[in-house]
Amino acid sequence: MLKKPYMVGITGGSASGKTLFIRRLLDSFGEDQICLLSQDNYYRERHLQPKDEKGYENFDLPESIDNQQFIKDIEALHNGKEVQKLEYTFNNPNMIPKLLTFKPAPVIVVEGIFVFYFQEILKKLDLRVFIDAEEHIKLKRRIKRDGQERGYDLEDVLYRYENHVAPTFDRFIRPFKADADLIVPNNKSFDHALEVIVTFLKIKTGAN
Repeated sequence: MLKKPYMVGITGGSASGKTLFIRRLLDSFGEDQICLLSQDNYYRERHLQPKDEKGYENFDLPESIDNQQFIKDIEALHNGKEVQKLEYTFNNPNMIPKLLTFKPAPVIVVEGIFVFYFQEILKKLDLRVFIDAEEHIKLKRRIKRDGQERGYDLEDVLYRYENHVAPTFDRFIRPFKADADLIVPNNKSFDHALEVIVTFLKIKTGAN
């Protein structure tokens, strides 16, 4: 019987630094030792997104995610099956989506702002990590990221942060911080926390 993979869930508020933390985590393992499945590739199509009172799509609500497909693909990886998913490009017309392939591995990382909120996902996680940062730091990071990577202007970023991002954090993310096994403060650096987690996972899975 094949050994089940060790499931790591990583969450935190938008722009808390999850992406950089996960990139560094992946770099600490060989490609055949770890697999990342990101909630970012499971957004519903734009016309299916919920809208706020001004008619703007709100991409920061649980219903903006195709959670059933997300859960189905997590199950498939957990059971040793390969998964393919079309990349989500955040509605950036300059990006051509790629067909992504996710292969089973001893460590499977599931990341996204709602991975603790969706109970079907939460209960499958062997290790739950919450990346934390102060609000003003997250806002600064969000302005930089959304401008450079997603083509949003400053006014749009600030509107969405105040009306979508911050309320979602208070309602759907921060309450589940108590479910975390580890909380990683990421206002300046996460190096020590990353070293602890990498060492733990290598011991747990026998990776070198």
